[in-house]
Amino acid sequence: WRHDTPLKSIDHHWSQREFATAGDRTLDVWNPDRSEPMHSHYPWDAAGEGITCVRYHPSETTLLGHTSTERGVGLTDTRASTGVHKAVLQMRSNALEWNPMEPMTFTVANEDHNCYSFDMRKMDAPSMIHKGHVGAVLSLGYHPGGKEFVTGSYDKTVRIFGARAPTARDVYHTRRMQRVFTANYTADAKYVLSGSDDTIVRIWRARASEKIGQLSAREERSLEYRQALVKKFQDVPEVRRIARGRKVPKLIRKQTDILHIQKASARRKMENVVKHSKHVDGVPVVKFKAERKKTVIKEVD
Repeated sequence: WRHDTPLKSIDHHWSQREFATAGDRTLDVWNPDRSEPMHSHYPWDAAGEGITCVRYHPSETTLLGHTSTERGVGLTDTRASTGVHKAVLQMRSNALEWNPMEPMTFTVANEDHNCYSFDMRKMDAPSMIHKGHVGAVLSLGYHPGGKEFVTGSYDKTVRIFGARAPTARDVYHTRRMQRVFTANYTADAKYVLSGSDDTIVRIWRARASEKIGQLSAREERSLEYRQALVKKFQDVPEVRRIARGRKVPKLIRKQTDILHIQKASARRKMENVVKHSKHVDGVPVVKFKAERKKTVIKEVD
């Protein structure tokens, strides 16, 4: 198969014998038996807009989700020649994945250190913002059950987020691991694979403390008892600190502290702006804007 421009992403259809590729300004749908694309799509025909990632929808067989260099996150129907819908974010998205168990939901990995989960039916704001990284998020992969996803970042860490959780439940790092360019789950969801800039593919346990192999009946009862205790007392400060605490490199800890200071400063500044702005009937003209409402700049149909 030959193409006129460099290809940046590829994805195979979930059920049919076809695959899609992303290049400069075009989305192409291929048949394995043909050397030329079956269809070529030009989403919104934006000059200089390159497609960086493309993924097939798990249930809508003709729908493609994609990200672009112009900060866009869009949907394209392969039966049409143009895009269906597009949302322009504040910064560029590097990867997109559909939730395999909730087909209306997809998540994008963004340059602003966050991941954003969207509902394809309402893309004016993300349904959840996943925070924790201190570098651009370069890749993500969903758990086969759709309950969580793994991310790889420029900050040299791998993190696992719950599908509806704003923070990561676990973070993996090593002394020698460099920037993580790709991360994904194995088919049995027992392990996580990551590929980094130091040319090494690493295998991690999806549950760091999980024992490999068959558990005896006594071990299973003991494990269930400990998990029930943690769940029962999860809101006790000491238990929460131990359960959620993770050791991270000194540099990442320092960058996280700096980000917290910057966000607190911006929040205080906004509070002062609202407090001292003009009031009409006791209501300030300048109002707070939710962080989720700031993510999407505009929508294009």
